[in-house]
Amino acid sequence: MSTCPTCGAGVATEGAVQGEILTCGDCGTELEVLSLEPLAVALAPETQEDWGE
Repeated sequence: MSTCPTCGAGVATEGAVQGEILTCGDCGTELEVLSLEPLAVALAPETQEDWGE
């Protein structure tokens, strides 16, 4: 279990793998699992449109 940095709610991380994107059930914030030992999550990077560039 981890804590959402946006709203402070608990986010289930059981079975998660490094690099996985999780969603907070309370506020909908997307979180990226940075490491498993020790467990660390952070706001997931926002993807931007490429527009063929």
